[in-house]
Amino acid sequence: MKRFFILPLVAAGFIAGGCKQSSVQEEAKVPAVNLDHLDTSVAPGDDFYQFACGGWIEANPLTPEYARYGSFDQLREMNQEQLRSLIEEISESANEQNEIERKIGLLYAMGLDSVKLNQEGFAPVKDQLAAINQIVTKADLTRKVAGLHREGVTPFFAIFVDADEKNSLMNIVQLYQSGKGMSDRDYYLLDDEGTQKIRNAYKEFIRQLFALTGSSPEQADAVVDAVMKIETGIAEISFSREELRDSQKNYNKVPVGEFKAQSEFLDWDLYFEELGLSGIEEINPRQYPYYEGLHNVLKTTSLEEQKFYLSFHLLRTAAPYLSDAFSDAHFEFYGKTMSGKEEQQPRWKRSLETVNGALSEAVGELYVEKYFPSSSKEKMIELVANLQQALSERIESLDWMSDETKAKAQEKLSTFIVKIGYPDKWRDYSSLQIKNDSYWANVRRSNIFDMEYMLADAGKPVDRSRWYMSPQTVNAYYNPTTNEICFPAAILQPPFFNPDADDAVNYGAIGVVIGHEMTHGFDDQGRHYDKDGNLTDWWTEEDAERFKERADILVKQYDNIIVYDTVHANGRFTLGENIADQGGLLVSFQAYQNSLKGKERPADIDGFTDNQRFFLGYAALWAQNIRPEEILRLTKIDPHSLGKWRVNAAVRNVQAFYEAFDIKEGDPMWMLPSERVEIW
Repeated sequence: MKRFFILPLVAAGFIAGGCKQSSVQEEAKVPAVNLDHLDTSVAPGDDFYQFACGGWIEANPLTPEYARYGSFDQLREMNQEQLRSLIEEISESANEQNEIERKIGLLYAMGLDSVKLNQEGFAPVKDQLAAINQIVTKADLTRKVAGLHREGVTPFFAIFVDADEKNSLMNIVQLYQSGKGMSDRDYYLLDDEGTQKIRNAYKEFIRQLFALTGSSPEQADAVVDAVMKIETGIAEISFSREELRDSQKNYNKVPVGEFKAQSEFLDWDLYFEELGLSGIEEINPRQYPYYEGLHNVLKTTSLEEQKFYLSFHLLRTAAPYLSDAFSDAHFEFYGKTMSGKEEQQPRWKRSLETVNGALSEAVGELYVEKYFPSSSKEKMIELVANLQQALSERIESLDWMSDETKAKAQEKLSTFIVKIGYPDKWRDYSSLQIKNDSYWANVRRSNIFDMEYMLADAGKPVDRSRWYMSPQTVNAYYNPTTNEICFPAAILQPPFFNPDADDAVNYGAIGVVIGHEMTHGFDDQGRHYDKDGNLTDWWTEEDAERFKERADILVKQYDNIIVYDTVHANGRFTLGENIADQGGLLVSFQAYQNSLKGKERPADIDGFTDNQRFFLGYAALWAQNIRPEEILRLTKIDPHSLGKWRVNAAVRNVQAFYEAFDIKEGDPMWMLPSERVEIW
């Protein structure tokens, strides 16, 4: 499942009549460039990120609930307050609620009910743990793994349905390596002091969860040993984060019979039957060698150890929805140890996140009706068209690409599907039961509801009108198998899109976001997909080599960045996002210049030229404060560069930036022209 986002994750048209302009709340005007957010004690040529964002950084210190807090988090917080207001308004008008509003209000209220949650303890998950303990045979194990997968727990591996990347009009069942409670394999395989500290904290987290269920210290220690044994074995056979970016290496469609012979630790016929997939003939186990390796890992583990492992992953998944003791233990490891947070988010934010996950489009429908103006969509349509034209011009002018490959690139660009705001057709949640039993029971039913919704697509045509992101999400994405770019309603607000800003700032902000997503169609991964979304080689051999030469220069630039202490950025892992950041800047700057043709160049505003304001608009997106623990964690797991480098490292390759701020040789921001690279 490959989609590329403008922000890290912590996806038709638009119904014109669905948005009531009169109900959109009036907001105070937001400055296009807030001068208080600058740090004018630093010259742009010394550290452009500090110059553009230093005032914001000083004014927005990290609060205890955040490991990283940026300008887009401010927007997310505003959206949360809006959604909270909507849901509380629903709850207060209980007699006038429709069924979907009742479900939203009830689930939200259950997340807030700390008295009930603490009275229940681990009772909501007790029967599931007992069922795991009753596993005796391979068939029992198979049924339980399938059941957990249906419920949103992913021991051993994950299953999903998505487009066949070499037959993109049709969906296929796919498997993905999973089953590690610490996300990246390095946490299991490295032995530096920092990694050992995290591993020890993870073991203590496992012990604590089982102590909370009444297990003895000896029993909890046995669980720790089993989990670490299995998960370390999984880490050893897992693809690296760099290998996971290799689209061809991760495409391994085979007949189901051939796959079953590769890995026999489960009864695969029974597994697929339990998930309603008995009739499938082909499957794409994306990391194919992983499953033979998993078979070998589990040959050396007892059934008792595997039961301990399954019980832990069930508890780990359920913990945030159980009593405070469980959710606090979960936060202590994942929030404090892994990310450096000091305290949990308030309960209302956590409950809202649950509602957003379980009833995302239902909440989104309410959100856009009240908060999304149709004028934002109209402006976006214009901007997207301008950006497409600019990217087309840049492709045509490339001196390293042949006419043959250019023609196919232009064809792909011209067939982009553009989705803005929210979907034409809202998802139906009528069959999802939200009941006043337990919070976890509702989350579990929601997970089953979502899994069955996805599995129902197996072997069917891809629905290209479907959205993979809710309208209230502050993000954007490119999906290579449908060749689509999507901009949800929530991102179309300051600082990303400001209806009161001058064009230069909007092109620097939302324009670069648009260009970023477009460029994903031509980055080191996206370039392998054609106009129809099929994974195929449409490049000449010479053009592919020229692309790789340029991409390798970008890799080295980012590899040289020290993100914290002695730790370097990973230029290969972040290559796609770095290409998209650079491409977004280049394409949007050209689109802005195109928009000025036949017009008088705008006058300076607040002492800044329009070209300077373009880059200030871009930098403002990435203003952030971040804890050292989060820097180290994200460097392992996030394919996006950190905010500072999304600005400083990206603009150093853009000649227009040097000209706008008169950057000269000898300035820290200066890079020799011979060392710069432009790809798109």
